[in-house]
Amino acid sequence: MEWYEVALGLLGLLIVLIGLGLPIPFALAAASLPFLWQIQTFNTSLVSAQLKLWGVWINYILLAVPLFVFLGELISRSNIGANLYMFLHRGVPIRGSAAYGSIGACAGFGAVSGSSMVGSLTIGGVALPEMLRLGYDRRLASGVLAAGGTLSVLLPPSLILLFYGIVTDQSIGQLFMAGIIPGLLLASFFVIVVLIWARLHPAHVPDRDTGPRLALIQIAVSLGPIIVIGGVITVSIYGGIATPTEAAAIAALVTVALAVGVGGLRWKGFGEALMATMRTMGYLGLLLSAGVLFGFVLNYYRVPQQVTELFLAFELSPYMVLALVILFYIALGMFLEPVSMTFITLPVIIPLILAAGFDLIWFGIVYTITMEIAVLTPPVGLNLYVISGISRGKVSVPDVIVGSLPFIVALVVLVGVMIAFPQAALWLPEQVR
Repeated sequence: MEWYEVALGLLGLLIVLIGLGLPIPFALAAASLPFLWQIQTFNTSLVSAQLKLWGVWINYILLAVPLFVFLGELISRSNIGANLYMFLHRGVPIRGSAAYGSIGACAGFGAVSGSSMVGSLTIGGVALPEMLRLGYDRRLASGVLAAGGTLSVLLPPSLILLFYGIVTDQSIGQLFMAGIIPGLLLASFFVIVVLIWARLHPAHVPDRDTGPRLALIQIAVSLGPIIVIGGVITVSIYGGIATPTEAAAIAALVTVALAVGVGGLRWKGFGEALMATMRTMGYLGLLLSAGVLFGFVLNYYRVPQQVTELFLAFELSPYMVLALVILFYIALGMFLEPVSMTFITLPVIIPLILAAGFDLIWFGIVYTITMEIAVLTPPVGLNLYVISGISRGKVSVPDVIVGSLPFIVALVVLVGVMIAFPQAALWLPEQVR
């Protein structure tokens, strides 16, 4: 079969299967098998599929995924995230402190957990009712929290960067380091969005909070766990003490102790965290395995290489290629969630990016920012539904969409900054390389 027949056949079959409601992992595998049978017998292809599945589950680097997921679930079921938000908001004599506190709490949560949805759920569950009670406009409140969750994807540890590193065979530590400055820039951009919103619509932001400040012991309980967990991850990985997998294991153990000791976690919450981690990993494990099988078929028929040669034949400039790739991901992000896009598309896109001459560590940050846009764009913007769901009917999905639009603009601006100033992502990795 010709490569373009395989590419169109895989894509068409995948779209049909997803449209029929088949879960994406099974759709990926089912779309791959007919083309695998063209090069292998039925029995051999079954063995190949089993080996791909086994190869994913025994991958040492991938052990970091369930550990970081478990860490995030522990924090979301304890009071650690809630305490952090209350510290950043309560008694702060600044107009809009609850909105700024939400951004800061999401950034702090991002430093210890890599899931955008869990970040929005954890901080949003505490912050959204408080902001609505204080009189914030529901669109502003929901937009801040939906967008704030994306900080968990960019600031290390990030599951998307972890998956990107696995698929592209790039250093996880380098990718994590590259996300720090862009993550802090994004938090700053979100603060600027709130400042502009408050200036344009003064009625949407209440006067400064004059409530009582937290006592010193409450401040220690609020900040201590985040500092300790984030410090363990940062120092162990970037200090060369441990691999990302080992750092995740140590951090998960420390989080258990802190969640129980100061976060109020009980056996019920611990069990729920375990079950949620197993459910998440059941899906991710199948997705990873199916993605590997899908990539094997693509590479056997040389689809990525042929796509790259096709683009090179048009003699497009590198930045034109990059612009097309970014637009492709923004459009695709309206219909697929980021993890699925990572395993479906990167095997084809990465050779094209390499041929255009871009650094893969830098592109990993640009890619991750586009994934952040994906979780805020309907109809499959996960963070939009999370925030609407935790509002218990007080905020509709259209309200969250409208509230998220200025923050999506901030994300687009950040992409432009990364393109204009690549060193914003590459400077830190170069210093520790």
